[in-house]
Amino acid sequence: MTMDTPSDPAGGSFEDFLDDLGIREEVYGAALKEVIAWQLDQARSGLGTSKAALARRMHTSRTQVDRVLDPANVAVSLETLDRAARALGKRLEIRLVDADDA
Repeated sequence: MTMDTPSDPAGGSFEDFLDDLGIREEVYGAALKEVIAWQLDQARSGLGTSKAALARRMHTSRTQVDRVLDPANVAVSLETLDRAARALGKRLEIRLVDADDA
């Protein structure tokens, strides 16, 4: 993979850089999952809830809880993330915003 050297040494925005590399959506998706996983794990530990107890509340396996809390695993469904949030007394909120506001 090659990248043209920008004429402006300061470059453009970080989003422009990611677009140039063709990885903007991938990076944003991974960042969102990392934040959600972190928030769920913080809520879990704040309640003093073990992963096994969370799995029981979600009616799933401990392995699935590990997937939910793994920031690198972006293949977890919204339904599963919502179940984890509800099992911790939280609500998963997804919003759609204008691209210009991002």
